[in-house]
Amino acid sequence: MATWRRLLLRSLSFSRWSSIYTRRFYGSSSSKFDLVVIGGGSGGLACSKEAADLGRRVAVLDFVKPSAHGTKWGLGGTCVNVGCIPKKLMHQAAGLGHALVDARSFGWEVPEAVGFSWKRLTAGVQDYIKSLNWGYRVQLKDKKVEYLNAYGTLVDKHTVKAVNAKGKEQILTADNIVIAVGGRPHIPEIPGALEHAITSDDIFWKSEPPGKTLCIGGSYIALETAGILTGLGFDTTVMVRSICLRNFDQQMSRLVTDHMKREGTRFLWKSNPLKIEKRSNGRLLVTYSDIEGSNHQEEFDTVIMATGRRASTKSLELESVGVELLSGKVIGGFENDNEKSSVPNIYAIGDVLHGGLELTPVAIKAGKLLAHRLFGEEKRQMDYSKVPTTVFTPLEYGCVGLSEQDALLKYGEDFLEIYHAFYKPLEFTLPGRDAAECYIKVICHRHKPQQVLGIHLTGPNAGEIIQGFAVALRCKLSFAQLVQTVGIHPTSAEELVKLRITKRSGLDPTVTGC
Repeated sequence: MATWRRLLLRSLSFSRWSSIYTRRFYGSSSSKFDLVVIGGGSGGLACSKEAADLGRRVAVLDFVKPSAHGTKWGLGGTCVNVGCIPKKLMHQAAGLGHALVDARSFGWEVPEAVGFSWKRLTAGVQDYIKSLNWGYRVQLKDKKVEYLNAYGTLVDKHTVKAVNAKGKEQILTADNIVIAVGGRPHIPEIPGALEHAITSDDIFWKSEPPGKTLCIGGSYIALETAGILTGLGFDTTVMVRSICLRNFDQQMSRLVTDHMKREGTRFLWKSNPLKIEKRSNGRLLVTYSDIEGSNHQEEFDTVIMATGRRASTKSLELESVGVELLSGKVIGGFENDNEKSSVPNIYAIGDVLHGGLELTPVAIKAGKLLAHRLFGEEKRQMDYSKVPTTVFTPLEYGCVGLSEQDALLKYGEDFLEIYHAFYKPLEFTLPGRDAAECYIKVICHRHKPQQVLGIHLTGPNAGEIIQGFAVALRCKLSFAQLVQTVGIHPTSAEELVKLRITKRSGLDPTVTGC
């Protein structure tokens, strides 16, 4: 009986606290803050926590509108819930499938029939994501940041209206407001696409295996998703209207897709979806046209639209208070502040900033620096140049700096020297894996000191390799310094410091030995 009494008292205590919490955050009275951040993704959380550490009163608003198919998630934004984190975990899962096959060549007795459970994988991934959601809430509480699970819109340049899922409103006033709402997938106006196709918002939370899948688009999201699904054993096709990885080096893009094709992913080039219909058998019939204008039809179990993303600013009433937008993104750079909008006390970070980079570490860094400019003594701006990134396709592609085409446009062929090499990772040798697309390219000024302008690498662990070289590039790395560095043997990374052959020479760049 004593146990039941304690549980009842604890329940009443919680109910009382919950009531106070509800009145506090959704009552009719207004609340005054030094900073209100609209958006609880990586950038918004970083900015709010840093501002709180600097002794300011901060509120964060985060509200996830469900996707067209009802998928929604917790605090943490795109990266944590439907982007980088689940993508990398599933990329690892697909890679382990390859590793099981390779293991036989290294002496392991792996059975020929090895099972895979989509439900077990997705359950593990989702459990981990939920632990991160909870962790962010705890961090905000520890730092005394007020968290509102509510949708924020601007009333004026210092006032935000917060509306929770039950429709209850609260008015917040703030000296400064940060827009960090990120973006959501864009679904083109194709008959049946909205009703029947899913997006990257849905695939990682899909409870049933996707089966035969069509990924529409040539973005890194399309390629990463297709590579994962192929690696997990699903029949996967990518439909591309023009080119893949448009904003990346196009030679590297072709290496990525060539490898994917050899690994089993099918590509429909120069093709456009025309219509998606649901058949009586539950499958999706896709009608599409090819480069010659001929129409084709094919059935799939799942269709994923990966045709770009749009900033989630449409309903924030930004323009009504004077914030200038371009293609839905906040124009920054006013008063020589990269993130400051046309309204002096309103800022934007992350994917909603026009001219920025849609990368999680960029949003985090920009958010922290902004907090210090607003409330600290440091006035350093975010530098959006020389930012490294990696495409987590089956053969990873990591890069930092200029692509070859951008370098040619900026400097011209006569002022560039491009060093390159095809190499074979040691781990590819015993299982006889084809390394035809494992390639390194370093783009430099032609004349001394031959400053390095860009580094590009396809191969295993490209993301881990490129990170260190990104530091060197920011320190004005020259080609002489690169090749004077002693490599770690045997690694793939050492091939970067062994480069000798230029594209200009026309010599065979294939590495033939140590």
